[in-house]
Formats: sequence, C-alpha cells, structure tokens
Amino acid sequence: MPSALDPDLLAQLPPALRAAVEARVQALAVENADLRTRNARLEHLVRELQRARFGPRSEKLHPDQMELAFEDIEVALAAATEEHDAAVEARTGERPARTSRGPRRLPKDLPREERVLEPEDLTCPCGCGEMVRIGEDRSERLDMTPAQFRLIVTIRPRYACPKGRAGIRQAPPAPALIEGGLATEALLAHVAVAKFADHLPLYRQSQIMARQGVGIDRSTLADWMGKVSFHLAPVVARMAEDLKRSGKLFADETTLPVLDPGAGKTKKGFIWAMLRDDRPWGGSDPPGVVFTYAPGRAGIHAEEMLKGFEGILQVDGYQGYNRLADGRRAGGGRVQLAFCWAHARRKLIEARPSAGSPFVDEALRRIADLYAIEKEIRGQAPEARRDVRQERSKPLLEAMHPWLVQEAARLSKKSDLGMAAAYLLDHWPGLVLFPDDGRIEMDSNSIENRIRPLTLGRKNALFAGHDEGGQSWARFASVIGTCRLNDVEPYAWLKATLEAIAAGYPKSDIDALLPWNFPKAAIKAAA
Repeated sequence: MPSALDPDLLAQLPPALRAAVEARVQALAVENADLRTRNARLEHLVRELQRARFGPRSEKLHPDQMELAFEDIEVALAAATEEHDAAVEARTGERPARTSRGPRRLPKDLPREERVLEPEDLTCPCGCGEMVRIGEDRSERLDMTPAQFRLIVTIRPRYACPKGRAGIRQAPPAPALIEGGLATEALLAHVAVAKFADHLPLYRQSQIMARQGVGIDRSTLADWMGKVSFHLAPVVARMAEDLKRSGKLFADETTLPVLDPGAGKTKKGFIWAMLRDDRPWGGSDPPGVVFTYAPGRAGIHAEEMLKGFEGILQVDGYQGYNRLADGRRAGGGRVQLAFCWAHARRKLIEARPSAGSPFVDEALRRIADLYAIEKEIRGQAPEARRDVRQERSKPLLEAMHPWLVQEAARLSKKSDLGMAAAYLLDHWPGLVLFPDDGRIEMDSNSIENRIRPLTLGRKNALFAGHDEGGQSWARFASVIGTCRLNDVEPYAWLKATLEAIAAGYPKSDIDALLPWNFPKAAIKAAA
C-alpha cells in the first residue's frame, strides 16, 4: 500500500468508505512506526550480545559474566516483545499469537492443586433447563509458595506415680546438631545451600528473613555455618581418603581472596581441588571432588593435599605439581603427571597475532584431529580407548613432535609464538601419556568445570573473612560439588546428614553418609 493515497482518488470514494480507508492507512502508519522502533531496539540488544561474545578480547566477558549478560539481554528482549504485544492488543483488541516452547519437563510427583472454574450461569438459553457437562479443558501453570518459617514446639510431658512411690518419667530431648540452638537441621541445610550452592551471602539471607518478620542477625547465621562446618569435617576427610585410593585423579587450584585483619585488606589465598571422575571410561568408582584451602600456591600445598596418593595426576601444567613427580615428595611414591591439551591450545590462541599465524593454524588443526578421535571413543572401556589411540592418535603425535621442533627453531624464543611452542615441547612427555592409558583424558576440563562455580560464589561474596573461613568454604564446596556429580540434591543430602550426625550416627559407619552412598529414596524423605 502506498505511504500516501492519491487525494483525487480518495475524493471519488463514498464518504463512509473514504473514512474507513483513511483510518486504516493511519493505523498501518502507527503500526509501521512501532515496528521500526521495536526492530531498532532489538537490533541494539543483538549487537550488544554479539559484542560481548565475539568482540575484541578486552570487551569479552568471563563465562560467569556471560551468563548474567544473557539473562539481562533475554529479559530486555522479553520486555520489548511484551511491550509490542500490549501495543498491538490496545490497537486491535487481539493479542499476537505466540509459538509454544514445547512440552515442559516437570516432576511427575509434583503436588498439584486443581481449581475448577465454573460458568456463572448454567441455564440453557433454549429453556430446557440446566446445561450438562460434556468435557473439559485443562491448562497448567507453575506456582510456588515462598519459603515460610515456622516454630516447632517440642512438648515433653512429665509423668509420675500418683502415689509418689516412683520417680518422674519423661522422654529425652530430641537430638539437635546445635544443642539449645534455635535452628533445626533443615534450616541449617537451607542456609548452607543458599550460601555455598546458590551463592547468596549470609547478610543477604538475613535481609530476606527480616522481610518475612524473622530477625536473624548475619553473625548468628555465620555461627550456625561454623558449627555445621565442624560437623562436616570428618565426612570431607573420609571423602578425601576415598578419592586418594584411586589410581587416577585430577588436580587444580584457583585464587580465593581472604581478609587480612592485621593489614586491613585482602590477601590472596588458594582453593586447591582434587577430583575423581572415571565416567568417561566407565570406571566403577563414584565421582567426587574435595577442595582444600591453603594460604599460598606453592607446590608443598599440593603435596599436602595429595598425601598418600599414588597414580596418575592430570593437571594443567603448573610447575608446582612437579615436586610430586621428581622425587621431592615427602610422603608416598612418585606420581605420573598427565598434562592438559586444552591449556596448550589456549597458549597457542593467546599467542596468535592479529594478522594470523600459519604455525598456530596448523597446530590447532592437528590438535583438533586428536580431539575428533576422543569424541568417537568417549564412554568406551579403557582398553578399547587405548587400542584406538595407539592406532590413530599416537601416529599423529609422533608426526607432530618433529614438526614442533622445526617450527620452534625458526621462532624467536622471546616472542609469544616462540614461548607457546616452547610450552608444548617442555610439557610434551605429559601431553603424550594419554595414548598409553585409556583412563587418561586429553585435558583437565573436568576439574575446571568443578571449580567454576566457586568463582561465582567468590564474585558474590567478594572474599572469605579469614583463613578459617576459607577452610569452611572448602568443606561446603566439597560436599555440594560431590552431590552434584552424583545427581544428589544438595539440600536433601545435607538435611539428612545433619540429622543423622545429631542423632549420634556412629563414626565407624561414616561411609554411609558420603554423598555417593546417599540412597535415592532418601531424597524425597528429606525434602
């Protein structure tokens, strides 16, 4: 339709038709303007998303920040769409149809409350009496009741002989993790999961409670968490013992800023992690992760964490782990270090100049060929993985090494490319272990994925309040991370475990409390 109608043509129309045409043209002009405005807004949001994801390195976001960016932009897109729909509905009286997102996956045993909406009047217009029911339409919407606090009042009646011939009889007090304390084990589990799994600091939890009329000071919540941490220490220690019996582990470390009261500022602490995850090759041992806090990054802390472990340790290439393999280790035999191809690949990408590099492109192509083989054999038994690697991966590695030596010789050792090539050659013995053992992965991404949630908690909490706070942080991260690895709901496990400890669960049977032994049936009972 033309943007402006011919006045002469319009004058020839009957008055009623002319008015209708003019109104329609005006409505279309308004709709067109709205669409242009909406498209411009959406294009701006898409550009922001593309800049965050594909822009220059200085503008790219950390993966955790990227998730927040996605959330904010998706909220903005939804708001823009809703604004557009409301404008269309106000103009036309009809709301634009929206495509369904497909079936929703909700638990079959989710409580359901049925609400029947009856017509106000069932009198049949034909005068035959009341209409009869011939069917129904059903729709579902997900609802929730905000967390509600309640007081559990425990009454212990006292009984005595009516003739005064015997003493008084009374039931013993109910077991409690914090004797004489206000919090039940369920509340302690809720606070712990909110802080260490959902990254909600205690002061924010205190504010949320205050809005519901429950005044629990942050310091009280902190005191509760300290007591819970103490009682979880034997469980985490037993988890660490079990992990170190394995023949293959991952290890990594990340910073944890810790408040230094004497200096009035934060100092750099470290969270060290060891992980067992044999799922890629069908191992029978359950997955688990244990974190340990240390005030530094020196290799002695890795030695302390892994005391008693002997086997293959997969790491990112940090030289602090070398003391475990070169004879400097105080307790236990030497471990064999397997290095990470993902870190080697990252070194190449970071060294690539803006103009490009044939050396980097060729190295990345060769590494991609190795990963393609790994994708085919993921989940197979160690023997099958080893056989395929010996046949296909090992020849690729044997061809890559002389090529790397040749390329490194022509590159300046002080250049970024030269240092990247030197990194690969320096770590070559540990990078080429995986073809000889089907249990070894090509990279240490498994443990990096377990450490990543800690970085989000670190961003929200800014820092741990003390070295002891770092230890507690590590304990909670260990049990929650291991629950997630074993598809166990952290709150259900923590509630059941704290109740068991409060009831005097025997230390001789502590293995039954470990997350990977938590019975699936107990999840519903504890929830």
